[in-house]
Amino acid sequence: MSVVECVRCSGQVHPDRSSLGYDTCLVCGEVMARKRVFTVAPMHKSNYMLFTNPEDLKGINNKGGNVR
Repeated sequence: MSVVECVRCSGQVHPDRSSLGYDTCLVCGEVMARKRVFTVAPMHKSNYMLFTNPEDLKGINNKGGNVR
C-alpha cells in the first residue's frame, strides 16, 4: 500500500484509513468531526434520526408527522 498525503496538513494518512476512503489524517479528521453539529431525536414509534438543521426538528415528534 502506498502512503497517502493528508489533504489538509500534508501529513501521512494511515493506509488502512485511506482504504476506507478518508483523505485526512486522524488529527485533521477529528478537528473536522468536532465542527459538525447535529442532534439525535427519537421518531414516534420508530428509530432515532440525526438532524443537522434545527428547523427540521419543529413538530417532528408530533404523532401526526411533520407539522410546520
